[in-house]
Amino acid sequence: QVQLEESGGGLVQPGGSLRLSCTASGSILRINAMGWYRQGPGKQRELVATIFSGGRTNYADSVKGRFTISGDNGLKTIYLQMSSLKPEDTAVYYCNTRGLVTVRGYSFESSWGQGTQVTVSS
Repeated sequence: QVQLEESGGGLVQPGGSLRLSCTASGSILRINAMGWYRQGPGKQRELVATIFSGGRTNYADSVKGRFTISGDNGLKTIYLQMSSLKPEDTAVYYCNTRGLVTVRGYSFESSWGQGTQVTVSS
């Protein structure tokens, strides 16, 4: 069983910055990639950034140039540095695995954590 815990959310004014953190724990042997997702009010959950074990990153067009994903400890800890925040970035932010190997074998996703609320408002 893999546990995911997100932190770092809060209330920020438009144009401001926040840094989110995510920690994955459990019987993890290898993480291939991790992603940051968000779910805004009345919207479906969307993938906003991915980091692969080799360091390559991908971003949704809506956050490209404003958000930076990074990680360490074999991607067991990842971060999302968010800058130039806009009201439309308001959402609950989640992290999840995108391919990992545990003592039970390979799986793509893990159970979702509680997420961390980000509110962008003046």
